[in-house]
Formats: sequence, C-alpha cells, structure tokens
Amino acid sequence: MIKYDGADFQEKTVANVEEACAFRNKSSVMWLNIDGVHQSEIIEQVGKSFGLHPLVAEDIASTGQRPKMDDLDDYIFVVLRMLRFNEKENETKTEQISIILGSDFVISFQEDEGDVFDHIRERLRNNKGKIRKLGADYLAYTLIDAIVDNYFMILEKLGETIEDIEDILVTNPTSETLQTIHELKREMIFLRKSVWPLREVISRLERSESPLINKSTCIYLRDVYDHTIQVMDAVETFRDMLSGMLDIYLSSVSNRMNEVMKVLTVIATIFIPLTFVAGIYGMNFRYMPELEQAWSYPAVLILMLTVALVMVVYFRRKKWI
Repeated sequence: MIKYDGADFQEKTVANVEEACAFRNKSSVMWLNIDGVHQSEIIEQVGKSFGLHPLVAEDIASTGQRPKMDDLDDYIFVVLRMLRFNEKENETKTEQISIILGSDFVISFQEDEGDVFDHIRERLRNNKGKIRKLGADYLAYTLIDAIVDNYFMILEKLGETIEDIEDILVTNPTSETLQTIHELKREMIFLRKSVWPLREVISRLERSESPLINKSTCIYLRDVYDHTIQVMDAVETFRDMLSGMLDIYLSSVSNRMNEVMKVLTVIATIFIPLTFVAGIYGMNFRYMPELEQAWSYPAVLILMLTVALVMVVYFRRKKWI
C-alpha cells in the first residue's frame, strides 16, 4: 500500500484489506497493489471494502481476460496484459493486470510478484515529476504507460533475435532455425492478441466522460494511444518479416537439396557410359576379339578415363558443375 499527496508519503506492506482501508484518506491518493489473484477471499474483501460489483471480482480472478475497460460510474475497471522477458529461458512471460480507478484510490491486481512499476514507486518515494501533485487518474495513467512502454523492450529483444536468425538463414539454416521461427511467430500472434484490443481500451479511456478522469490526463492518455499504435505497427512488421524468413528458409533448404541432387546427377551421368563399357567387357564371350590381346585391359581403362574427363570438361563448359 502506498498513500501520498503533495507533501506526505507513506509506504507499507499490509496483512489484510481492512488494515489498508484504515489508512484511506479522501485528501490523499492510495495505491493498493495486490500480488496473487487466486485467493478469492482477498478479492471478496476488496470488493466489499471498495464497493466492487461481483462480476468485476469474477473478472479479476479469471486470468484469461481480453484487455477491456468498463466504466461503472463510481470506478473504472481496466484489464491489461503485462509482458516480461525471461532472460534465462529466453522467452516472454505474460500475466493479467487488473486496475481499478476510483476518485481517491487505485487498486492493481497481478498474478505473481514482480512487475514493471518499480520506477513509478521510485518517483513516488523521491517526489519526482508530477505524479504526487496530481490525482488517482494520473497514477492509473502511469501504470498503463509503464505496461505499454515495456512492450517496446520486449519487441527490442525479439527484434535482436530476428536479426540473428536472418544471419543464420543466409549462412547455414538448420531445423532448429525453423523451430525458432515458428516460436517467434507464435509469440507475435500472442502479442497481437494482447495489443490489438488495448488500442480500443486506451481510446475509450481518452474519450471517457467520467468525472474520475480529468481533461488534463486525457492528453497523456493520447500519448499512450500513440505508443500503442507504434507497438501494433512493430508487431505487424515483425510478423511480415517472420513470414518472409520462413519462405527464405524453405527456399534455402530447397536450393541446398537441388545442389546435392545436381552433384549426384553429374556423378551418375559420368558413370553411365563407364558402366556400359564395363558391362560389355564383363560378358566374357569366348570369341570376343579383345580378350586375347595384351593391351586390352589398359586400353579399356584409358578409354573409360578419357570418356569421364571429356564429360567433366563438357559439364564445366556448360557450368553445370
């Protein structure tokens, strides 16, 4: 729990909702951040203390929600997807963030501990920027903005991975490269599902006529909307790049196979006349004239070698090898 105004700041880890509500003061803004949404009794306590609708509490506990925004007069309910990049496993983790904006409070629910709000907490502690001078709506904006800005960091990591794959495609593509491309395509599809409805959420917040959102905050929400459009454009660009890379991989594998088949075909073609000559002199008929000649064996070998050299020279002039 964090409670603040222009002159005062309090930060405390509380054991239950009742303890948090005891610090509530209409003249200051309270931010209540709750880690873990699978304990129904905590969500019920929050619902009773802050007058939340039962369906809102149900949506908070259901972590598969699509990003959305509901204006319920006394408060605004927003659902977002927060993304974080796991450096050890080299993959993107996601969790649902539910934000409730009231007249003097903001409640954020997240599935696990750890988030992208640390710099907001530092700004509150050190009284940097406008955040402690403005109301709860500005705090809600900063939370949403932090989530959206973190998308750019995820896209930067994915962009670096895509560049590495492009280099591998040109030099030596393998089956692991194909698997990586498919994994990235799945991540892009997931990103698109997370970001696409977010544009509508931010747009509704910006155009909302709720008294909970000041007109001065709408300017900042418009900036978040622009960032959302940039994220969507980057996701679509990466999706097109991955589709093109998949085509390049298939073309590279096909070209490599064609090269192998060409070499094998050239070798087989060279040995066809040699096999023909060897087959004739391997019949050993009694009256074959060359069988009794002393020079027959070396002459046939020289003939076969000459045929092979002539064919190799011919193939080189045709640029087949």
